[in-house]
Amino acid sequence: MSNALQDLLDLLDLEQIEEDIFRGRSRSAVVPRVFGGQVAAQALVAAGRTVPEDRPAHSLHAYFLRPGDPGAPIVYTVDRIRDGRSFTTRRIVAVQHGKPIFHLSASFQTHEDGLDHQEPMPAAPDPVTLPTSEERLRGYGHLDPVVVEKFAEARSAVDLRYVDEPPYGKFGEPREPHSQVWFRTNGKLGGAVDEPLLHVVLATYVSDMTLLDSVLLAHGRGGWAVGDVVGASLDHAMWFHRPFRADEWLLYDQESPSAYGGRGLGQARIYTQDGRLAITVIQEGVVRVPREPGPS
Repeated sequence: MSNALQDLLDLLDLEQIEEDIFRGRSRSAVVPRVFGGQVAAQALVAAGRTVPEDRPAHSLHAYFLRPGDPGAPIVYTVDRIRDGRSFTTRRIVAVQHGKPIFHLSASFQTHEDGLDHQEPMPAAPDPVTLPTSEERLRGYGHLDPVVVEKFAEARSAVDLRYVDEPPYGKFGEPREPHSQVWFRTNGKLGGAVDEPLLHVVLATYVSDMTLLDSVLLAHGRGGWAVGDVVGASLDHAMWFHRPFRADEWLLYDQESPSAYGGRGLGQARIYTQDGRLAITVIQEGVVRVPREPGPS
């Protein structure tokens, strides 16, 4: 296991300060606020700590309410909405400086046999034939070295590989609003931490890294690494269909059906390398073009 992955696992290991109340710390992100995937993952950890182990998470729905302060702890309060025979529902509110910054509803289900079908996995090259995210970042001379270091550090716990050029690598002309990324943790998980909830939590963490890329591609924008857009996640939803491991290759197949009114929508499917549909993800975010300065 890499040091970066161990640091991420430590970040996601919340401190319980009271019954159904947990505290998490933060770290700096690419932008001067808490990374949305971190808050979502920590909130899911808090919810999972109040649910029996035999009920894995099957869905989450979240709203990002305020920017998080990376210099302050985050307190997560879990509301035990329902414990049914098959399903368990939790509501989690993340608070900083006395105000809610994030709200998540999560549902858990006991295992059941039932109908089974899925959308086939799209074609994609073998991930080991693709350059790593860091190799791509360091190969672009037009990027600010400070930004490159921030991106490389923020993604160091994850082996993330774009199938095609990322938005910040090739921009200026619109492309098809479709992006594919392979990812897995930067190291294997084992021992006491190797539990199903952790794999779901790690996939939740990574899911916020690239989902709005397809919005940028549709308009020839390079994104946050280039500075030709500003934005943030608004809401995020995930459905966990089949078991998977976050330390094995997962294909994140992403597209954007719409952008309007300063918002962009991304939707995606995540497949295991052997073709099983593991997760469906939908996210809307603020995506704004910076205003040109007016005449003096």
